[in-house]
Amino acid sequence: MTSSFTADGRDWQPQYIQSIDSAQCIGCGRCYKVCGRNVFELIENDDSDDDDWIDDSVRMVMTVTDAGDCIGCGACERVCPKGCHQH
Repeated sequence: MTSSFTADGRDWQPQYIQSIDSAQCIGCGRCYKVCGRNVFELIENDDSDDDDWIDDSVRMVMTVTDAGDCIGCGACERVCPKGCHQH
């Protein structure tokens, strides 16, 4: 990975999104809202072994749909209340 710099010349390393831990994700949509690059999508959770989710309604979680469009800003990780983003 090449080194990048901030506007004032400090070293900065982009942290590109790799995945989201669906077991941790609560589907709040904060990462989706802060990302202007269409990297995320809200989907139904397919994990039928999730005993914590006892409601009959569908559990929604965020997923990475276009990691290649990530610019590595890290905004998604900073707004996530559960820390479920892997970079």
